Amino acid sequence: MSSWVIAMMLGVSVFLGSIALVALMWAIKKGQFDDKEKFLNAALYDDENELNDAIKLEKKKKEALKKKEYRPE
Repeated sequence: MSSWVIAMMLGVSVFLGSIALVALMWAIKKGQFDDKEKFLNAALYDDENELNDAIKLEKKKKEALKKKEYRPE
């Protein structure tokens, strides 16, 4: 492989990486990742069956930890 191909690949990868970095910084600045109430209001929109299933899973987890057979799913 000749050196100009390596230089071309290096240049393209640096260019694409810089575009990704600029896009990430822009998203952070514009507040794209700010969701302060997501976890606070999540329980309000859960179905009763989903909450019961979560309780059952927690009970199974505690029982398995007591038996030392816990394997995360």
